[in-house]
Amino acid sequence: MGDEMSIAVAGVSGRMGQMLVQVIDAMPGVKLTAASERPGHDWVGQDLGLSMGGKETGVIVSDDAAAVCAAADAIIDFTAPAATVALAAIAAQAGTAHVIGTTGMTDEDIAKLGAVVDARIVRAGNMSLGVNLLVALTRRVAAALDEDFDIEVIEAHHHHKVDAPSGTALMLGEAAAEGRGVALNDVRDSGRDGITGARKRGDIGFTAIRGGDIVGEHDVMFAGDGERIVLRHVASDRALFARGAVKAALWLRDQPKGQYSMADVLGL
Repeated sequence: MGDEMSIAVAGVSGRMGQMLVQVIDAMPGVKLTAASERPGHDWVGQDLGLSMGGKETGVIVSDDAAAVCAAADAIIDFTAPAATVALAAIAAQAGTAHVIGTTGMTDEDIAKLGAVVDARIVRAGNMSLGVNLLVALTRRVAAALDEDFDIEVIEAHHHHKVDAPSGTALMLGEAAAEGRGVALNDVRDSGRDGITGARKRGDIGFTAIRGGDIVGEHDVMFAGDGERIVLRHVASDRALFARGAVKAALWLRDQPKGQYSMADVLGL
């Protein structure tokens, strides 16, 4: 398909979908060749540029996922868990790389992705370089400190976000659990309300804040007696997630079939 990589965007009318269109247009080495939306959406059958309030692009929004995948080297997907799982099989059949930034996925959803034959997938709850460095640091600090230090993951997002804890918070929780050699599901503590009793030693807690237009803020607090260690990442521009996803697509083009993370993309 030439040196320039062709990319499709799934769920193109969404906040991240539209941001991806802008980022792809501005980045060298890539071009937007297809875009999809769910059947019945107002944008289906319309020129993407006009739908976004700009000039014609020649890219017509489609509800045919197979045709969209066939028109691109890679498809970038920040949609919903059920849609992502369905798209994974379609992309694999077309030989199209699949970059997944969808959050709110259950263990069952992830298992279904893992069962897709011949897939080339990069999946991450966050595509940011800084966040993925934070994940690595969290794992190392958790391994260095014992259960005298309580771990709390504190995250804040805009009031439109529908899942909690965020995918990034869960990545951080998983990293902390790995550092301590335990399974997150065995030590996860979230949704505190009312008379909950004392905190259980060794638990990893989650606090979710929703408000305004917060792009994304994540703190990992290690709280001991007389001292606290806080690792922090603040995102101020949603475009950084889109740029990370496009970089993941470029990296994935040269990889064998398999399922990868942003840690793989970044060599972490």
